[in-house]
Amino acid sequence: MASFLHSIEEALAPARDVVRPVVSDPQVLAAWAALVAVSLGVLAWDLRKRNQAIPSLMKGVWALVVLYSGPMGLALYWYAGRTQIPSDSLWRRGVRSTAHCYSGCGAGEVTGVVLLVGVLAIGDTVVTTLGTFAFAYTFGYALTVGPLMQEGESFGTAVMDALYSETPSITVMEVTAIGTDLLIAGSATIGDPLFWGALAFSLSVGFVAAYPVNAGLIAVGVKEGMSNPAEMGS
Repeated sequence: MASFLHSIEEALAPARDVVRPVVSDPQVLAAWAALVAVSLGVLAWDLRKRNQAIPSLMKGVWALVVLYSGPMGLALYWYAGRTQIPSDSLWRRGVRSTAHCYSGCGAGEVTGVVLLVGVLAIGDTVVTTLGTFAFAYTFGYALTVGPLMQEGESFGTAVMDALYSETPSITVMEVTAIGTDLLIAGSATIGDPLFWGALAFSLSVGFVAAYPVNAGLIAVGVKEGMSNPAEMGS
């Protein structure tokens, strides 16, 4: 296994060498933070002025998506999350389903990395990786189990439904995101700009990887996808 992982790292080394200087540049990170702030402002304005019919859960989902991915997250909301979308499709449903997964898993991943690496200063890569996976799975499942229980399902049934429908997308998302973070940031500490730049970049990479999985799960009927916002607007 170690040799296999090492071979993957060597194969991806050229891409890492291109990305690392960019995501560790303080000026780039400052510009990115400004773009995220502007994107969040646009999202808040649109939700308050034009899309109040969207449920609170999805408003929170889109806020986290934009927080993680800035303008990209805002573009995804504009494409699939507003009541003004011209028509729904598998691709828009896939975006909403991935956004739902992304919001919970991303929160878990950020919490895990900051707590384990920043607060507890655990230097063991295996421990921090497994711990971050655990946080991501817990948060991701919780964001599905909670709404299902609100709809009347028992805790046990909701957990089984979440395991069945969410495990493939969570696994692909987190393997990709955490793997990307480890590849780029390595042993970076919480005070290093690379730590935050690699974390933000890896989250968006995880979204991209999980999107076709979610679209496929919806296409075969494993997942229903999130509700059509256009119907809420009407």
